Amino acid sequence: MQPIVKYEQITKSFGELEVIKGIDLDIYPGEKIALIGPSGSGKTTLGRLLMTLEEPTGGTIELDGELLWHMEVKGKRVRASEKHLHRMRGKVGMIFQHFNLFPHLNVLRNVTMAPHCVLGLSKEEARERAVTMLRKVGLEEKLEVYPSQLSGGQKQRVAIARALVMQPKVMVFDEVTSALDPELVGEVLEVIKEIAAEDDMAMLLITHEMEFAREVSDRVIFGAEGRIVEQGTPEEIFENPQSERLQSFLGRFR
Repeated sequence: MQPIVKYEQITKSFGELEVIKGIDLDIYPGEKIALIGPSGSGKTTLGRLLMTLEEPTGGTIELDGELLWHMEVKGKRVRASEKHLHRMRGKVGMIFQHFNLFPHLNVLRNVTMAPHCVLGLSKEEARERAVTMLRKVGLEEKLEVYPSQLSGGQKQRVAIARALVMQPKVMVFDEVTSALDPELVGEVLEVIKEIAAEDDMAMLLITHEMEFAREVSDRVIFGAEGRIVEQGTPEEIFENPQSERLQSFLGRFR
């Protein structure tokens, strides 16, 4: 089986600071990967590189069998055109920490806008797909409500529906509960668990919720200082960590 995502010798620097230091990572179709590690370890940057929100300093990323940040032109590898990047972006969905909903649009318009304007669906098709996804996240009755009238957990569930409606090949969840009040965390994680169980798209789950990572993922990757330190099944990572770095990290959650 070919990976749906392939990071190869990826590096990323911001000025003098190198935050990703030569990472190789394959993600397979349908695979749910939890990415854990201390703050500043480059976890979010890996997701942003895949979403084309940041450009790698070195290395290549393949998405669905094609180079993401590069193109072959007359036998030479060159930087991807904006047209190529735009097409590739449609294969990836990302849920951010802070929802990023349009405050002036109601829930339904927030979710239908991209499938209508980007995918070219008719308004009826976009609405039908949006209602299905809002039902999936338990918000079918909030179609006409505006973001300011929703709780943080509800806003995040709308953001999840908005990403799902595009039917991406890969979904990136970036610390999606970190901006929520503690009592709202559970409702969002429960929705993601249900989606992970039902859906065959690949998921990259950047999270600090260890129990969630254990329950939802096929593979857990522990990163620190811009490198992958250890990876394995949830059982291997949480019950039998090999490196001192991972043992120390997990010790904070016990």
